[in-house]
Parts: sequence; structure tokens; C-alpha cells
Amino acid sequence: MTLGPLMIDIEGTSLTPEDRELLAHPLVGAVILFTRNFASIDQLVELVAAIRAARTPPVLITVDHEGGRVQRFRTGFTVLPAMRLIGYEYDRDPAAGRQLARQCGWLMAAELRAVGIDMSFAPCVDLDYGVSSVIGDRAFHRDPRVVAELAVAFMGGMREAGMAATAKHFPGHGAVAPDSHVAMPVDRRPLPDIDDDLYPYRRLIDNGLASIMAAHVVFSEVDPLPAGFSRRWIQGELRGRLGFTGAIFTDDLSMAGAAVVGGPVERAQAALEAGCDVLSFCNDRKGVLQVIDSLRGSGDPSSQVRMARLRGKPGLTRDALYASPMWQACHRAICACLERPTLTLDS
Repeated sequence: MTLGPLMIDIEGTSLTPEDRELLAHPLVGAVILFTRNFASIDQLVELVAAIRAARTPPVLITVDHEGGRVQRFRTGFTVLPAMRLIGYEYDRDPAAGRQLARQCGWLMAAELRAVGIDMSFAPCVDLDYGVSSVIGDRAFHRDPRVVAELAVAFMGGMREAGMAATAKHFPGHGAVAPDSHVAMPVDRRPLPDIDDDLYPYRRLIDNGLASIMAAHVVFSEVDPLPAGFSRRWIQGELRGRLGFTGAIFTDDLSMAGAAVVGGPVERAQAALEAGCDVLSFCNDRKGVLQVIDSLRGSGDPSSQVRMARLRGKPGLTRDALYASPMWQACHRAICACLERPTLTLDS
């Protein structure tokens, strides 16, 4: 059995019979976990093991665990700073900012790998234009070159810990005020004016970026479709002009920003036709079932290869991790960052 293009969620802290049935389906290739799936580290380890045992080869196990307000697991995990704090550190001392970014990427990935999770969807490389509430302090900085430096360092830390990075939200979500979870954001800038937003992607791709998540944002001067459904963005810009060869994830196809192309089946088909490899459906089990009933085959073989490359590499056990000098140094640095009064968030 190969990895199919669907990424689904599960109901709670253990697998239901329906969860197990879906995980065994050849169209499913990944699972995304949420806070509702977490009660304790021991429970999480058992859940991850059950997901892995549900089929062969096992699906990818993923989570949004960036830091700041987007960190799904808390108790027993290091509390990670919002990326804006790392940007503040860079403004104070660029070398210290880069080091902190690498430490955050390493520690985040190492702690997740120690419980068996393959991927975290990080880093967020949207620029901080000061207008997007859904991005806000998730952005490293306004300056695309600073964002690129910090994101490359963050990705390097993740890679060292055995985890592939995912840059998001391509080609950029920072310049629009609406939240694509609940509305359809429209960015009216022409393509040349979006070049700053693309700069971090160029740098990350040059450094071996493994995956990208596309935004549910319409760039009306470029294409009338949201970026994740647009062949112009996915094939023309990302694959073509930027030369990206890794895996492309949609943002959650149950979000309001995806509704412009139709229902769940139409969204899935449009994203595949645009060139996305992985279709994310969260909090919409009915939609998942509709898509499974409608799609045929097990997906593009090249997509399956790209997905297989995202599996986490062997990491330290939890006991070995917490005893390691690297974890202790990173943990201290992150705690110091969070406690530094001059780096208090302003929003």
C-alpha cells in the first residue's frame, strides 16, 4: 500500500473504529493531530503507536506546533516563543537571533520526534505587514531578508533533529487582513509587488526545503483562484520559476477560504489538478468520506515519493533527550527569551 493524498484528523485521544477504517484506506497518507488529541505525553505516545500500527506503510503523523499561540501540545513540552520574539532578538543581536531560531527549530523537532511525530508545519515565513490578525506574531519580521535568515536557521535546527520543515503560507498571507479560516482574503498586488513575500521561499528552497503549505488567498492580479488551487502559482511560480521539487500541502480544505471552488470533492480535485500533493481535511469527517468515495486511484507516484521523504529520522528517546546537553542548552535559551522583559509582545 502506498501513501495516498488525503491528510485527515482523528476524533479524540484514542482511535475509534471509524478512525481505524479510514487510516487503512489507500487514499489516506497522513494524519494531523490537534490539542483535542492530547491528554499527556504517555497517552500521545500510545496514540502515535496506534496510528502507526493501523496500516503498512504507516501514514505520516503531523501537527501544527510552531510556537507561540500555535502549539498544540503543552504539558510536558517546552513552551516555545512566538516567532516575532525571535525577530526581536535578531534586531537586538543578529547572531543571537539566528542561534535562537536554530535552537527553537531543533528543540521543537526533537521533542516531537521523541514521541514519534514525523512533522510539524513550521516555520511560518509570512511577512509581518501589521495587518493580518491570523498571522500577527507568528511572523518572524517585516524584512524578507531577516525572515529568510531566521527561517533557514530554524529549518537547520529541525533537520538536525530529524524533521523536515514546511514553509507556509505560500506565496504569502501577511498582507491581507481577513482570516482564511472564516473568509476569502484577496490580495490585489501585482506579481512584482509580491516579490518580497517570495524571497524567503527562494532562500529556503536553495537550502533544501522539503515541503510547502499553500495559502487560501486570492492574488487577483495573478489568478482568480486561491493559490492552493492555482496552476499559475503551483506549477508556474513554485515548481517552475522557483524550482521547488518537494511536497506541496494544501491548507485545510474545510476552511472558508477554500469554499470558492465548491464542495469538498471539487476542492480536492481542484487542488490535485493544480499540482498539490497532499489534501488536508480537518474537522470535516463528512467531507473526508465524500472525497474518499469520489476519488479514484492512489495518487500520483511522484507525490508518493515526495511524501515518503518527509518521514521523521530516528531521534533520541525522551529520557535521552532531556538528559542531553543540547536539550538543556536550548531549553534554557528559550526560557530566557520568554522571560526577557524587553521582548514582550506588543499585540
